[in-house]
Amino acid sequence: MEQMVPEDHFLRKVDRAVDFSFIYDLCAPLYCADNGRPAIDPEILFRMLLVGYLYGIKSEARLEEEINYNIAYK
Repeated sequence: MEQMVPEDHFLRKVDRAVDFSFIYDLCAPLYCADNGRPAIDPEILFRMLLVGYLYGIKSEARLEEEINYNIAYK
């Protein structure tokens, strides 16, 4: 799958330029580790919303579809 997305793709450049690990620290107080069903990984959720913003995908349902179909978004 890695070979299907060009090295100079915009999202690869974003991934190399931004360390998204800070999101875990920001979101830690908002997640309960031992109650309810497991949450979506906050970094993945943030990345999904960023893709939606960058590519003009306004609907979260549509965003989910696009991420399932477009390898570059994964």
